[in-house]
Amino acid sequence: MTESIIAATDGSPTAMAAVKWAADDAARRGLPLRIVHVVDRWPYGIGAFPPPDWAGLVAHAGERVLAEAVRAATKHRPDVPVTTELIDGSPARVLRDQAGPATELVIGSRGLGGFVGALLGSTVLPVAGHAPGIVVVVKAGADDQQDAPRGEIVVGVDDSPQCEPALAYAFEQARLRGCALRAVHAWQLPVHAFAPEISYDMDEIRQAQHKLVKDRLGAWREKFPEVEVVEDVQSAHPVQALTDASTRADLVVVGSRGMGALGSVLLGSVSRGVLHHAHCPVAVVRS
Repeated sequence: MTESIIAATDGSPTAMAAVKWAADDAARRGLPLRIVHVVDRWPYGIGAFPPPDWAGLVAHAGERVLAEAVRAATKHRPDVPVTTELIDGSPARVLRDQAGPATELVIGSRGLGGFVGALLGSTVLPVAGHAPGIVVVVKAGADDQQDAPRGEIVVGVDDSPQCEPALAYAFEQARLRGCALRAVHAWQLPVHAFAPEISYDMDEIRQAQHKLVKDRLGAWREKFPEVEVVEDVQSAHPVQALTDASTRADLVVVGSRGMGALGSVLLGSVSRGVLHHAHCPVAVVRS
């Protein structure tokens, strides 16, 4: 299958921001853009008395949504080839399937059906938690940020195997954009409820944390010598550190733990927290 960037749309403002973000990344990579709209023809399963010509009406509405997304993408990036696809099924399930063969899947943080005040739509966590590969979540207003790049990619660094795919994607994004990469490693001392008198050699701990980051980044620095890397090692909660860094970033990249049966467990608490609170698009990368 030909490599492509896939953007999902439902006609919402966040979906339109996702389409534009995807068009920008397709242009950077020299790849085509495929825009998909998922038609959940009867989401509540009450099929006994559907409205007249329900299937045709829903399909026609979906085609309008796709046409609007194509107009926005081609106006934003006229040089990017764009195709569309209307797909029947459950949005979360369909988008997880679409993410597998794609270079990356780009979705909005909230759709038209989101509750007022909700930070994330109901589809985001199941897709980001289960989909293989790369899922980029874009919030409303992200298209304004695209017009004024901040010039930095942020990636979360730890000692887990899931960090490697995230680093690969983050370094590639920094290279494509010609910007700096900020590698954020946040650590906290363990709290021993039954032994509060335990003391630590703080200098030794700090040195160990800095060595962890240097060791983790070493091979990637050799592979991407043109990327300026900023090592940001701090004693803080990882979600807070990455959220703070997102205020000056164009993209935050996090790995996914890939464990557990539920989407919320699969995603991991740090990735989930960053998706909720980051001030810029977030890429969740699974191997």
